[in-house]
Amino acid sequence: MSLTHALLRTSALALFLAAPLAGAQAQQPAAPAAPATKAVAPETVVAKVNGAPITEGDLAIAADDPALSLPGVDDAQKRNLLIDYMVDLKVGAQAADAAKVADTPDFKRKLAYFRDKLLLDDYLEREAKKAVTPEAAKALYDQTVKAMKPEEEVHARHILVENEDDAKKIAARIKGGEDFAKVAAEASKDPGSKAEGGDLGWFTKERMVAPFADAAFKLNAGQVSDPVKTQFGWHVIKVEEKRTKPVPTFDEMKEQVDQYITRKAQQDLILKLREGAKVERTAAAPAEGKGDAKKP
Repeated sequence: MSLTHALLRTSALALFLAAPLAGAQAQQPAAPAAPATKAVAPETVVAKVNGAPITEGDLAIAADDPALSLPGVDDAQKRNLLIDYMVDLKVGAQAADAAKVADTPDFKRKLAYFRDKLLLDDYLEREAKKAVTPEAAKALYDQTVKAMKPEEEVHARHILVENEDDAKKIAARIKGGEDFAKVAAEASKDPGSKAEGGDLGWFTKERMVAPFADAAFKLNAGQVSDPVKTQFGWHVIKVEEKRTKPVPTFDEMKEQVDQYITRKAQQDLILKLREGAKVERTAAAPAEGKGDAKKP
């Protein structure tokens, strides 16, 4: 479901969400949920508003609308709320028709715009699915992995304190044999890692500020640094392990790969369509690439 659907229903959604859950249920008797194991035809009518039907297909479209997401609501409640929402939508649309809203030039322009956008959204989605094949995904993954350069990672802990004297005392305690994790839990000022004994997990060099990263990546596994100053304070660092960053598996990257193929296919299609179209700008439009908007 595209953003267009959500935009079309913004006003009705505001009314829908404003009603308390209990109130919405009390206004109308609960409709029985469709059995999960039995497919229901899209044309099956679930309600009527002044004779106009609301079908299972209508509910399916509403259920796919991100603007109508109802996390934490069970299926039966969500179904009833969607029916209530569709009833409100029909009631409002019928009132708008009676008021001749659809006859106004402004509405007709909006309708034409949203029709074009919905057509484009569905067309791009349909055509992009043809490009997202297992073979294309695997080929792009292999190409991406081949181009990846090996990266070094370290697994480190740290203790953060406010001044150099405290850091020197901490370093002396650690090098004197005290357990790093225990001292970190006692003395570190870093709320994010203190409870974990100062554990920062695995990281590559660019993920940390330069003085910290430079010190950490110079250490061998098991070594403890002298005090290191950054904008956050003074650190004592211990490197637990070092390794070459593992290459992500195909399964780990599949979602990203599919998204890239989809976006690329849609972009290529639009460019191809534009190249094959006769586009004429009138005198009322600014010259292409020469907008007169002034930058601040």
